Amino acid sequence: MANPGPGNSITLRIDAPSNFSVTSELAAAAASAGAAITALDVVESHPTSIVVDLTCNTIDDEHATRIRDAVEALDGVHVRQVSDRTFLMHLGGKLEVVPSVPLRNRDDLSRAYTPGVARVCMAIAEDKSKARNLTIKRNTIAVVTDGTAVLGLGDIGPEAALPVMEGKAALFKQFANVDAWPVCLDTKDTEEIISIVKAIAPVYGGVNLEDIAAPRCFEIEARLREELDIPVFHDDQHGTAIVTLAALVNALKVVNKTIEDIRIVVSGVGAAGNAIIQLLLAEGAKDIVACGRDGAIVAGVEYADAHRREIAATTNPRGFQGTLKEAMVGADVFIGVSAPNVLDEADIAAMADDAIVFAMANPTPEVDPVVASKHAAIVATGRSDFPNQINNVLAFPGVFRGLLDAGVSDITAPMLVASAYAIASRVEEDELNASFIIPSVFDPLVAGAVADAIVRVVESAAADKE
Repeated sequence: MANPGPGNSITLRIDAPSNFSVTSELAAAAASAGAAITALDVVESHPTSIVVDLTCNTIDDEHATRIRDAVEALDGVHVRQVSDRTFLMHLGGKLEVVPSVPLRNRDDLSRAYTPGVARVCMAIAEDKSKARNLTIKRNTIAVVTDGTAVLGLGDIGPEAALPVMEGKAALFKQFANVDAWPVCLDTKDTEEIISIVKAIAPVYGGVNLEDIAAPRCFEIEARLREELDIPVFHDDQHGTAIVTLAALVNALKVVNKTIEDIRIVVSGVGAAGNAIIQLLLAEGAKDIVACGRDGAIVAGVEYADAHRREIAATTNPRGFQGTLKEAMVGADVFIGVSAPNVLDEADIAAMADDAIVFAMANPTPEVDPVVASKHAAIVATGRSDFPNQINNVLAFPGVFRGLLDAGVSDITAPMLVASAYAIASRVEEDELNASFIIPSVFDPLVAGAVADAIVRVVESAAADKE
């Protein structure tokens, strides 16, 4: 199922003879090895030779080597260097700190730093709430991880998690003009993580918990929400749930079904699966069967952790007992946040008519999307190379933009539901179809729509209290 993609993009710098057909021969040789060519540029030209940069997408490192060998097999051709474009993008990191005020002369310096800054310090010392308006706290988020559940890579540690957290911070800035900074912690101790985040909280207007393994992530989020006066949002839980609900709202429109009447199977009862289930229940879903590694979660079984016990108490009204594959028979919706290739074509064929499949395991989905599309009316994944990408970037920038703008610390279920509908609304009725149920991650209006939705929920709740 693997296809060449931009995440494995390389540039080959090639010395070649300067004849009329050489660039075509280079392109043909690379293509014969399976390269997806994206650019071919002559960077130097001499009487008898040229230097060519050939850029292409590959599958993995071994595929890149085969492409290099195929090109170098041509007469008179030498591959001088192979550059991995993804690694080049990460050289020196993806973030920088830039002053937001000019420092042009002594007057500027005297206000931004000593002696003038002392007056601002004393104002905050007398009233700590002023830090929100007089420091970066007003617009800055901490992206906190312990590196234990990074992407689909698992427990790879805080250093290896840093490139992901940098990327997250870049997305905050790009899509919602929220300043964010990676905080990668070299500890897996729940109490220590809570203590550290509480200690650094004065700098930040909010905390985005990221890639912390379940079930520890649940306690960390709950405790920090209780003990801090700034919003704490676990993106792997609530960001995934928001975008999943947004996609489902529109998918149900396409197949003309309602959330109250459908049978839903969820594969994966970790952080994302738990949050998706809770949000679907809040939105009116009646029949959800959640499946872990050992099959369906069902009432009457003693589960070790509180979240499985909660799922058992609130889902599976028919008392279904069986495997994931058995649960798929007659289901209207499959939502996967679990593991690669746990389903096959027969499992999708066994679903109800006009079935909806959200296979979101990344990078390899629970079922081949091409195979699933033979039987399901709508298929979505977490990948960018298939239609209907369910991507958290549609949620978290706007969520924090709204929380910061509203100046609130609590994150409520109505906020999450409103965020989902705001995302769904960015697909107009005349745009909606089986291949377009969720807006593009590059839709510039999504983050603003989500932020506005959260502010409206906050204002409505405040009005109800008056």
